[in-house]
This record gives sequence, structure tokens and C-alpha cells, in this order.
Amino acid sequence: MGLNLNDKKAVVAEVSAKVATAQTIVVAEYRGIQVSHLTQLRAKARSQGVYLRVLKNTLARRAVEGTQFAPLADSMTGPLIYSISDDAVAAAKVIADFAKTNDKLVLKAGNYAGKQLDVAGVTALASIPSREVLIAQLLGVMQAPVSGFARVLAAVAAKKGETEAA
Repeated sequence: MGLNLNDKKAVVAEVSAKVATAQTIVVAEYRGIQVSHLTQLRAKARSQGVYLRVLKNTLARRAVEGTQFAPLADSMTGPLIYSISDDAVAAAKVIADFAKTNDKLVLKAGNYAGKQLDVAGVTALASIPSREVLIAQLLGVMQAPVSGFARVLAAVAAKKGETEAA
């Protein structure tokens, strides 16, 4: 049974609210995937903070209308699952990782900060480390000179202590 007009408006409003704060939307075709696999995908998306939903394409087009994601409407054909995230990489990473293990999930397109992405672009975006990993790497780079300086001072102090002891 289809949705009535009020239900459709509610779905569009809910998706529009997610799209308003999103940085990335990734679209994939899910034809032929078992329900148990989709449940696993939804659980993984939920744990990563990604909004994942199967939508009627007409409702999705209305939700992205007038936003930076409007160019994505051209790719909205067929049975699609929509992955929407506030994190720039999370939506692409969840879908791309799942597509590696399940060949029936086919990446179709994506949009990052208003820029249309093809399949290669979505895959490249998914290969970027997460925000937490990037922050940890930056912190390591920032700490390297200080920790190196501390090791040199400790070595000089140890050598000076050896010469005084002798």
C-alpha cells in the first residue's frame, strides 16, 4: 500500500532536515540484496552516524530540490538506497565498504559539498581516513618536533651525568 499525501510530506520533511545539515550524499542501487544483508548495512550505518534510507526517487528529488545536492536528482533512477551524513567521508565509506563484500550493491553516484561525484569519485572519497584518524595523524606530526627535542635533551643530560660520574 502506498503512502498518503501527509505521509509523503512527512518523509520529505524528514529527509530535507537531514539534507540541510549533510555534507555528503551517496546513492547506490540495491537490487537483489537479501534483507539480512540490508539489515547489516543499516546497523553499520547507524554505528557510523550515517542516515541510510530506501526512498521513492520522487520524494528524494523533492527533498534535495533547491539544495546543493540538487544535481544528484539526475542520478535518481531505479531502486536506490540513500546514504546521508554530516561527516564528509562516512556516507561514502559505509556504502563503498559494503559494496566490496556484496557485489549486488552497486554504487551509482554521490555529491560532496555540492560537487557531483561519479563512482570513482565516491570510491576515492571513501578511501580518505576518518576525521578522528586525520586528527590523530595531525597531532602526531605536531608532537614529533617536541618529543624529538625532549629525547635530545635527555640524551645530553645522560651523557653529562656519565662524564661527571667518571
